[in-house]
Amino acid sequence: VIYPFMKRYTNLPQLVLGVAFSWGILMAFTAQTETIPQPALLLFAANIIWTIGYDTQYAMVDRKFDIKVGIKSTAILFGDMDKCFIALFQVMFIISMWFVGQQFELGWSYYLSLLSACGLLAYQQYLIKDRLPDLCLKAFLNNNWVGAVIFVGVILNYI
Repeated sequence: VIYPFMKRYTNLPQLVLGVAFSWGILMAFTAQTETIPQPALLLFAANIIWTIGYDTQYAMVDRKFDIKVGIKSTAILFGDMDKCFIALFQVMFIISMWFVGQQFELGWSYYLSLLSACGLLAYQQYLIKDRLPDLCLKAFLNNNWVGAVIFVGVILNYI
Protein backbone atom coordinates (compact mmCIF):
# COMPACT_ATOMS: atom_id res chain seq x y z
CA VAL A 1 0.00 0.00 0.00
CA ILE A 2 2.78 2.46 0.86
CA TYR A 3 4.85 1.85 -2.29
CA PRO A 4 2.61 3.69 -4.80
CA PHE A 5 2.14 6.49 -2.27
CA MET A 6 5.92 6.90 -1.91
CA LYS A 7 6.23 7.56 -5.65
CA ARG A 8 4.72 10.98 -4.96
CA TYR A 9 7.24 11.97 -2.29
CA THR A 10 10.59 10.27 -2.81
CA ASN A 11 12.90 9.36 -5.66
CA LEU A 12 13.54 6.06 -3.88
CA PRO A 13 10.23 4.19 -3.89
CA GLN A 14 12.17 1.13 -5.07
CA LEU A 15 14.00 1.13 -1.72
CA VAL A 16 10.66 1.19 0.10
CA LEU A 17 9.47 -1.72 -2.06
CA GLY A 18 12.70 -3.60 -1.35
CA VAL A 19 12.24 -3.27 2.41
CA ALA A 20 8.59 -4.33 2.13
CA PHE A 21 9.42 -7.37 -0.01
CA SER A 22 12.37 -8.34 2.19
CA TRP A 23 10.72 -7.94 5.58
CA GLY A 24 9.44 -11.51 5.44
CA ILE A 25 13.03 -12.77 5.60
CA LEU A 26 13.49 -11.25 9.05
CA MET A 27 10.05 -12.41 10.15
CA ALA A 28 10.72 -16.00 9.06
CA PHE A 29 14.05 -16.19 10.86
CA THR A 30 12.56 -14.67 13.99
CA ALA A 31 9.64 -17.10 13.91
CA GLN A 32 11.93 -20.11 13.52
CA THR A 33 14.90 -19.16 15.68
CA GLU A 34 13.61 -16.35 17.93
CA THR A 35 16.57 -14.30 16.74
CA ILE A 36 17.85 -12.57 13.63
CA PRO A 37 21.26 -14.07 12.82
CA GLN A 38 23.89 -12.23 10.79
CA PRO A 39 23.26 -14.26 7.62
CA ALA A 40 19.58 -13.29 7.75
CA LEU A 41 20.50 -9.60 7.84
CA LEU A 42 22.78 -10.10 4.85
CA LEU A 43 20.03 -11.94 2.97
CA PHE A 44 17.64 -9.10 3.87
CA ALA A 45 20.08 -6.53 2.46
CA ALA A 46 20.77 -8.61 -0.66
CA ASN A 47 17.07 -8.88 -1.42
CA ILE A 48 16.61 -5.12 -1.01
CA ILE A 49 19.50 -4.51 -3.41
CA TRP A 50 18.05 -6.95 -5.95
CA THR A 51 14.61 -5.34 -5.68
CA ILE A 52 15.99 -1.86 -6.27
CA GLY A 53 17.75 -3.13 -9.40
CA TYR A 54 14.83 -4.98 -10.94
CA ASP A 55 12.22 -2.40 -10.03
CA THR A 56 14.39 0.28 -11.61
CA GLN A 57 14.13 -1.76 -14.80
CA TYR A 58 10.36 -1.69 -14.43
CA ALA A 59 10.42 2.06 -13.76
CA MET A 60 12.34 2.52 -17.02
CA VAL A 61 9.24 1.26 -18.84
CA ASP A 62 7.11 4.20 -17.66
CA ARG A 63 9.81 6.84 -17.23
CA LYS A 64 8.45 9.30 -19.84
CA PHE A 65 4.92 9.06 -18.47
CA ASP A 66 6.11 9.31 -14.85
CA ILE A 67 8.07 12.48 -15.60
CA LYS A 68 5.02 13.95 -17.32
CA VAL A 69 2.71 13.31 -14.34
CA GLY A 70 5.27 14.01 -11.60
CA ILE A 71 5.79 10.48 -10.29
CA LYS A 72 9.25 9.76 -8.88
CA SER A 73 11.46 6.71 -9.25
CA THR A 74 15.05 5.56 -9.26
CA ALA A 75 14.91 5.38 -13.07
CA ILE A 76 14.28 9.13 -13.10
CA LEU A 77 16.76 9.82 -10.28
CA PHE A 78 19.56 7.87 -11.99
CA GLY A 79 18.82 9.44 -15.40
CA ASP A 80 21.34 8.46 -18.06
CA MET A 81 23.26 6.44 -15.46
CA ASP A 82 20.31 4.09 -14.92
CA LYS A 83 21.94 1.12 -16.64
CA CYS A 84 25.15 1.62 -14.66
CA PHE A 85 23.27 1.77 -11.38
CA ILE A 86 21.28 -1.35 -12.26
CA ALA A 87 24.55 -3.14 -13.07
CA LEU A 88 25.99 -1.95 -9.75
CA PHE A 89 22.97 -3.26 -7.85
CA GLN A 90 23.17 -6.56 -9.74
CA VAL A 91 26.86 -7.00 -8.89
CA MET A 92 26.23 -6.06 -5.26
CA PHE A 93 23.37 -8.58 -5.16
CA ILE A 94 25.52 -11.44 -6.48
CA ILE A 95 28.39 -10.60 -4.11
CA SER A 96 25.99 -10.39 -1.18
CA MET A 97 24.43 -13.71 -2.13
CA TRP A 98 27.88 -15.28 -2.38
CA PHE A 99 28.50 -14.19 1.22
CA VAL A 100 25.07 -15.52 2.21
CA GLY A 101 26.11 -18.88 0.78
CA GLN A 102 29.36 -18.77 2.72
CA GLN A 103 27.62 -17.95 5.99
CA PHE A 104 25.00 -20.68 5.52
CA GLU A 105 27.72 -23.10 4.34
CA LEU A 106 25.91 -23.90 1.10
CA GLY A 107 27.46 -26.21 -1.45
CA TRP A 108 28.36 -26.32 -5.11
CA SER A 109 24.77 -26.33 -6.40
CA TYR A 110 24.17 -22.95 -4.81
CA TYR A 111 27.28 -21.40 -6.34
CA LEU A 112 26.40 -22.90 -9.72
CA SER A 113 23.00 -21.23 -9.39
CA LEU A 114 24.69 -17.89 -8.68
CA LEU A 115 26.78 -18.34 -11.81
CA SER A 116 23.59 -19.01 -13.77
CA ALA A 117 22.02 -15.92 -12.18
CA CYS A 118 25.02 -13.90 -13.38
CA GLY A 119 24.26 -15.01 -16.92
CA LEU A 120 20.63 -13.97 -16.55
CA LEU A 121 21.63 -10.58 -15.14
CA ALA A 122 24.05 -10.05 -18.04
CA TYR A 123 21.19 -10.87 -20.41
CA GLN A 124 19.09 -8.23 -18.65
CA GLN A 125 21.83 -5.68 -19.25
CA TYR A 126 21.70 -6.58 -22.94
CA LEU A 127 17.92 -6.13 -22.95
CA ILE A 128 17.98 -2.66 -21.37
CA LYS A 129 20.91 -1.33 -23.42
CA ASP A 130 18.71 0.88 -25.63
CA ARG A 131 16.12 1.62 -22.92
CA LEU A 132 13.30 0.34 -25.11
CA PRO A 133 10.22 0.00 -22.86
CA ASP A 134 9.21 -3.46 -24.11
CA LEU A 135 12.72 -4.81 -23.56
CA CYS A 136 13.02 -3.14 -20.15
CA LEU A 137 9.80 -4.93 -19.18
CA LYS A 138 11.25 -8.19 -20.50
CA ALA A 139 14.37 -7.63 -18.37
CA PHE A 140 12.22 -6.95 -15.32
CA LEU A 141 10.19 -10.12 -15.87
CA ASN A 142 13.39 -12.13 -16.37
CA ASN A 143 14.07 -11.67 -12.66
CA ASN A 144 11.55 -14.45 -12.02
CA TRP A 145 14.18 -16.74 -13.51
CA VAL A 146 16.94 -15.25 -11.37
CA GLY A 147 14.95 -16.06 -8.25
CA ALA A 148 13.96 -19.50 -9.53
CA VAL A 149 17.54 -20.46 -10.40
CA ILE A 150 18.84 -19.43 -6.99
CA PHE A 151 15.94 -21.20 -5.28
CA VAL A 152 16.75 -24.42 -7.13
CA GLY A 153 20.41 -24.05 -6.13
CA VAL A 154 19.42 -23.80 -2.47
CA ILE A 155 17.03 -26.77 -2.69
CA LEU A 156 19.60 -28.96 -4.45
CA ASN A 157 22.02 -28.16 -1.64
CA TYR A 158 19.74 -30.01 0.79
CA ILE A 159 18.91 -33.03 -1.39
